[in-house]
Amino acid sequence: MTKQRDNRVMLITYADSLGADLKELKTALDTWYDKAVGGVHILPFFPSGADRGFSPKTYEMVDPAFGSFADVEAIGEDRWLMFDFMVNHISAQSEYYRDFLEKKDDSNWSDFFIRYSKFWPGGAPTQEQVDAIYKRKPRAPYIEAHFADGTEDKVWCTFSEDQIDLDVSSPKVLAFIDRTLDDMADHSASVIRLDAFAYAVKKPGGSCFFEAPEIWQLLDRIESRMQARGVEILPEIHEHYTIPLSLADRGYWIYDFALPVLTLHALYTGDGQHLARWLKMCPKHQYTTLDTHDGLGVVDVRDLLPQEETDRV
Repeated sequence: MTKQRDNRVMLITYADSLGADLKELKTALDTWYDKAVGGVHILPFFPSGADRGFSPKTYEMVDPAFGSFADVEAIGEDRWLMFDFMVNHISAQSEYYRDFLEKKDDSNWSDFFIRYSKFWPGGAPTQEQVDAIYKRKPRAPYIEAHFADGTEDKVWCTFSEDQIDLDVSSPKVLAFIDRTLDDMADHSASVIRLDAFAYAVKKPGGSCFFEAPEIWQLLDRIESRMQARGVEILPEIHEHYTIPLSLADRGYWIYDFALPVLTLHALYTGDGQHLARWLKMCPKHQYTTLDTHDGLGVVDVRDLLPQEETDRV
């Protein structure tokens, strides 16, 4: 059974953040934070190819450098746990992508990935379609896949070259998502954080960021499955505050990513009007945060803070 979340502080930590493994993390929690910390978000502890855990090779084991699932579950005996699931992508070093490069169309995982030649009408995007994409890079989001037979194709890649996007419209990817979510629930997850969730759905000609209605269908599918297991989900979305508000309106937990910059602005300037306005209008069904492993998101305060004041902070 999952732990009922309480009002105590949630500790957010990398498995290796104390220069220690999961057993030592539990010892530190029990010794120094037992009465203060009610939940623990252990940032990705799976074997990973890049981005300090956010490019998982597999979800079927804990990175041996940190310990085992037994160690994770031991922490969860007294505290509720949050796990990360990177719905949008998986490591280029995963068995799925390596098999795809080796066998191409004959691979069991060929439908896992988004090949430009199959995704775009005509086999490649127009400049107008590239311009429409909400990008993390100053060009179309792809890497060149070099297959064992000597052929090449562009494969969708939003983030680093090790983080290959998954095709969430594929039945095999949906089965992978279901299986991974169930495994996390089996290993004591109380909350599953959906990292980079807004990038998961791609549509030719669209922004490929929070694409409706498909993104809602995917979120509702995940939520329904986890609700049956007593597990809550937390979509992670850095963007204009109206997007997380739309999630809160549907009953989903969100992050208060606007709070950090607004708080800094109030402290630096002595002017609390923008912070006070936000506190009056923001949803209460959210995780309060003053910092994240990604730093502070400036995009989250757009239209909540005048641009000149954002620049000032």
